[in-house]
Amino acid sequence: MFENYRVYETTLAGRPLKVEVGKMAQLSSGSCMVRYGDTSILCNVTASAKPRDGVDFFPLSVDYEEKLYAVGHIPGSFQRREGRPTEKAILTSRVIDRPIRPLFPKDMRNDVSIVCTVMSVDPDCPPETTAMIGASIAISISDIPWDGPISGVVVGLIDGEYVINPTAEQEKKSEMHVTVASTADLVAMIEAGANEIDNETMFGGIMAGHEANQQIVEFIKGIQAEIGKPKFAFQSNDPDPVMYEAIKDFAIEDVRYALDTDDKLIRDERLRPVYDKVHERFDEEYPEEIAKIDECLYKLQKYVVRRWLLDDGKRVDGRGIDEIRPLAAEVDLLPRVHGSGMFTRGQTQVLTTVTLGNPDDAQLLDGLDDETEKRYMHHYNFPSYSVGETKPSRGPGRREIGHGALAERALVPVLPSQEEFPYTMRLVSEVLSSNGSTSQASICGSTLALMAAGVPIKAPVAGISCGLVTEGDRFMTMVDIQGLEDFFGDMDFKVGGTHKGITAIQMDLKVHGLTPAIIKEALEKTYKARLYILDETMLKAIPEVRSELSPYAPKMLTTKIDVDKIREVIGKGGAVIQKIQADFSCDVTVEEDGTIFISAVNSENAYKALAVIETIAKDPEIGAIYKGRVTRLMAFGAFVEIAPGKEGLVHISKLDVKRVEKVEDIVTVGDEVLVKVTEIDEQGRINLSRRDALIQVEGLTPEAPAPREESARPAHRQGGFRRRDDRRRED
Repeated sequence: MFENYRVYETTLAGRPLKVEVGKMAQLSSGSCMVRYGDTSILCNVTASAKPRDGVDFFPLSVDYEEKLYAVGHIPGSFQRREGRPTEKAILTSRVIDRPIRPLFPKDMRNDVSIVCTVMSVDPDCPPETTAMIGASIAISISDIPWDGPISGVVVGLIDGEYVINPTAEQEKKSEMHVTVASTADLVAMIEAGANEIDNETMFGGIMAGHEANQQIVEFIKGIQAEIGKPKFAFQSNDPDPVMYEAIKDFAIEDVRYALDTDDKLIRDERLRPVYDKVHERFDEEYPEEIAKIDECLYKLQKYVVRRWLLDDGKRVDGRGIDEIRPLAAEVDLLPRVHGSGMFTRGQTQVLTTVTLGNPDDAQLLDGLDDETEKRYMHHYNFPSYSVGETKPSRGPGRREIGHGALAERALVPVLPSQEEFPYTMRLVSEVLSSNGSTSQASICGSTLALMAAGVPIKAPVAGISCGLVTEGDRFMTMVDIQGLEDFFGDMDFKVGGTHKGITAIQMDLKVHGLTPAIIKEALEKTYKARLYILDETMLKAIPEVRSELSPYAPKMLTTKIDVDKIREVIGKGGAVIQKIQADFSCDVTVEEDGTIFISAVNSENAYKALAVIETIAKDPEIGAIYKGRVTRLMAFGAFVEIAPGKEGLVHISKLDVKRVEKVEDIVTVGDEVLVKVTEIDEQGRINLSRRDALIQVEGLTPEAPAPREESARPAHRQGGFRRRDDRRRED
């Protein structure tokens, strides 16, 4: 039945990699099932027969679809089916997209859709890079024009040794997680998180991943040579070269003048009449190509910027090649938030806030790995006003999610552990103005906000980007790229890190890949720029982490109890813990191992709640003093609750330092009183003394007891109770 069924096998990092073609999804332009260990991913690619009308860009979509049956889970949603992609799925889609996109023809406008469906997951065989390899195979064997193949691996660092595609257990020990994608001769994509790794070690890891990729690239080429389809011809979207040259000759001086400023608003204002002038001149000459006139002007701007950089060493805003735009840093801009910091670089400005919460505020995750919650979240917002536009807000898109994740990844290595700082942390970066590298400004703003909030981070982190312009074998890099240099350049190499080393990398390319020399230069330039930003700006705004939290932040206390006592602390139906939270205006989180977190804006309330919980969890000790509440009055004394579910008797003779005639003269129901445990009998009944507590705590002196009359109290009564045998004698 499956006449075209083929199986191709190799190994990757010591584990079997198998590719099945010709059995499934045979109507796709290209399809394969990739099995890496027990990880199985179905990859499909399709392309439209012709471009859609009016499309002036390459419409590529990459979807990495997580199916929870892949790990034997039923989705936790109300519908019990997968909904919108998780953030991790979106980030994986972006990781696959970045090395693949530059290899498509730049003048093609046919829609291309890549779908990687995760059907089975082996924790020791990463599905993300498996999907990247599968997508590369599917496109390579399809009829869609493409300059691949590529391959991707993850590189770890364990005990000073590089490990390709580390297992789940190895990942826990690894000092870095670097995803490297490569073509046959160039590094096509880098995505990294690391624990302050130095440049040399990071470069070595990238090269180790690049070397491992070469084997898989050759493997894919073999498959393509055997079963690959001929590539289809497509209608080029490039403007007529004659028209472009005419517009270039007519408008190049006007474009040079318009671009030659460090102010984005002035640049945009100068360009408007240039567009009007060119349309007035050429619309009648090219009535069928009016839409292409704007594209010619875009190409002309790109030509001017690149020639300035390559030939003259000149940047649009007049800076030196390695000069950073003017910097500014501030903290405490918003009085009621738990921490705030604003970072400005040129016309790029980001304000970041910190909100601290208790452990129950952690984000719950429902994905394909073992991570079930996040205690640190970073959200990035990019409103249209930040670039002077008027688009309505529609919630975060893939770009916003990606930039937030990059800033989050950069800060995670320096965060305190939950034992050191048991808070959930949410950071929100609001982009107020954008002219390039807002994600790196978010890293800087986040560090400022965390330090201002009193979060004991291990070291401050800064972020900076490096750009690239290439022409044949020529290349030049420049630090701190602004918007035009990003649009018209070939690379955005973003690096976040501390004085000690790198914590995050993300590399976006418009060319096929990078040579080792370019990577080395980019790492060195971003390192120097990072130190300058930290020392000359950020640490001058706030030299060290605040020693105290904001008065509006919850105060967190932690204790650990015996797991057998958890039930008592929670109470039947949660009654005990709910009462504690209500009485002391606090939040209480109980972990399965007996760890308890108590948070309250008022620290005094937090300590009161802690005292109650510890009283419940620990059996009362003779001699210990507690603050309790009077629950019942009897003729012979008062019952006092020293903790929910734990009550004792204060005999009338122990109610005060002086003689007491009536219990009601001293206490009423609901009173809070200090009591001392004087006795715990064999049945667990507790005898308490307010008298002894007053003497010990307040230093009161007891009155001498008055002489008793013989009839005042029968000798057979003890503690307000009659002995059973005495009652029988009386009867």
